[in-house]
Amino acid sequence: MSAGTHHRTVTVNGLDVFYREAGPQDAPVILLLHGYPTSSHMFRHLIPALSDTYRVIAPDHIGFGRSSAPSTDEFDYTFDALADVTATFVKALGLTRYTVYVQDYGAPIAWRLALADPTAVEGVISQNGNAYEDGFVPDFWEPIWADAAHRTATTRDALRPALGRAAVEWQYTHGVPDPSLVDPDAWEHDITLLQRPGQDAVQLDLFRDYASNRDLYPELHDWLRTSGVPVLAIWGRNDEIFAAAGAEAFRRDVPGARVELLDGGHFLLETHLDEVAASIRDWRSTF
Repeated sequence: MSAGTHHRTVTVNGLDVFYREAGPQDAPVILLLHGYPTSSHMFRHLIPALSDTYRVIAPDHIGFGRSSAPSTDEFDYTFDALADVTATFVKALGLTRYTVYVQDYGAPIAWRLALADPTAVEGVISQNGNAYEDGFVPDFWEPIWADAAHRTATTRDALRPALGRAAVEWQYTHGVPDPSLVDPDAWEHDITLLQRPGQDAVQLDLFRDYASNRDLYPELHDWLRTSGVPVLAIWGRNDEIFAAAGAEAFRRDVPGARVELLDGGHFLLETHLDEVAASIRDWRSTF
């Protein structure tokens, strides 16, 4: 039986990184990397569902959750910088081999970890975490690409609605056949944190930097092809941010990739926790 989830903080590069951890210290490690606009809070139910068998660790990225959230004058909010902190966090905890679970922003952070230390990542679970051009839904992403390309106040301001209540709630409820299954406390938690002073600048900087992640894809695909790393792509097939084609695309570079498309949306764990946990257990037991 699980001993419960620990809530801890470690100092990394002068910044506090909050993380949730559960499971035996000597068990195989699953590192859970969250997306926007949430935090390790998105894994609050998955952690106890896996921690009898695995050591499960979920940090909050800098600027998110209970981790430090310095201003944009004090910290360079890029995916390179977030990945650097995460890599140092991994070393601080003594993690040398781990399976990574990625969702949304967690994906490009994990891809950087894998490319920097290719033998550390022994498995990839992608839950609506993109690694291919195929997955980008044009209607959602075109304003983000425009801001990255033109970098004007106008293109930046066009992204501000994504920080608001309606957009955050939509991320949780779109594509969900029965939205009453989604706990509204999840989006209220995120909205509260987004309303902190300076958060608009933090998140707009990361929106603008997202295009840099696409430059990693050729090297990432080469790693996927040559490393033999097992992949589970388990996706909310109705996601209007990262389309199901992004899950199917993993098969191009990992022919044995396990692809599961469930009848859900972007935050699949809110509605399909049991199915995701069962799939992870079954898939992870094969290596």
